[in-house]
Amino acid sequence: MSKAPVRLVDHRHLEFIHRGGPPGDAWVARALSNEISPNLGVGFARWEGAEVSWTVLYDEVVFVIEGCFELKANGEHYRVTPGQVLWIPEGTELVYGGHALFGYVVYPGDWKQRQGLA
Repeated sequence: MSKAPVRLVDHRHLEFIHRGGPPGDAWVARALSNEISPNLGVGFARWEGAEVSWTVLYDEVVFVIEGCFELKANGEHYRVTPGQVLWIPEGTELVYGGHALFGYVVYPGDWKQRQGLA
């Protein structure tokens, strides 16, 4: 049985796509495509003061690399700094915000196809 190769991805080599703002800006880059892993969606995001409302259609983990990522959900305001991880369960209504470079992991990675959005 052949195994897929291990991959190293550097956020500096990815194409970031604008996903929010004004005010501010939000940029997102997928690090692993569904062809590589339909199980996990992995990427990086750069938030520069944008506030983006969303209801997550997957479980998500956010880990901050630089700055402070902010999340409003369920009447709470979370401030996530380098070295911290935030888990967000599927179905959470939220607002992403802050000024940060962060990584994210979503499960399932092919959530768009499962929700009929791709």
